Amino acid sequence: MPSKWASRFIASAIIHGAIAAAITLYIVLGQLTFLKPEPSRVIAFGSAGTWFMMGYLSYILVGVVGVAVTALFYYHIEEELKRPIIGAASGLAWLHLLLMNIGVVGATWLMMYSGYLGGAAMLPAEVGGRGWNPGQVHANVFYAIPLGYPFWITVFIVLLAAGVLLGGLGYLISWRRRT
Repeated sequence: MPSKWASRFIASAIIHGAIAAAITLYIVLGQLTFLKPEPSRVIAFGSAGTWFMMGYLSYILVGVVGVAVTALFYYHIEEELKRPIIGAASGLAWLHLLLMNIGVVGATWLMMYSGYLGGAAMLPAEVGGRGWNPGQVHANVFYAIPLGYPFWITVFIVLLAAGVLLGGLGYLISWRRRT
């Protein structure tokens, strides 16, 4: 019987990989056609646009690669060490899966969205921006929603970290369990 938890994390990584491919296509096709100002300008200008690029790269590294590597840990515990993930460890594994996925999507997608909006607003009007300075961007973009994007990005990062820590506790419980 294959590793139940490794399979769940691999399925999650595959879904994140498909979403990352769709986001990449959206950015590339948008660059050539409908996104104005173009994402390349937002990234090249730096400043708030850096959030866009960091969110994109973080989604690929944590959402796709990180979740896939996590599956290897579960595989090792369940298959190589022959220690089942049961009882409290199973509950912790569920929290790991849910909180990690919610956290990575929430944090990175908000980083991409707010970074694009903020970076686009800072570009000169001649290329489709608003010519705003950093203060205007922070007042009108980063804090356009209640409590602002940085607050919610932090909340999602805390959820992600909590999921990873709880999953690590579940690993330890299973690893220390006698066979």
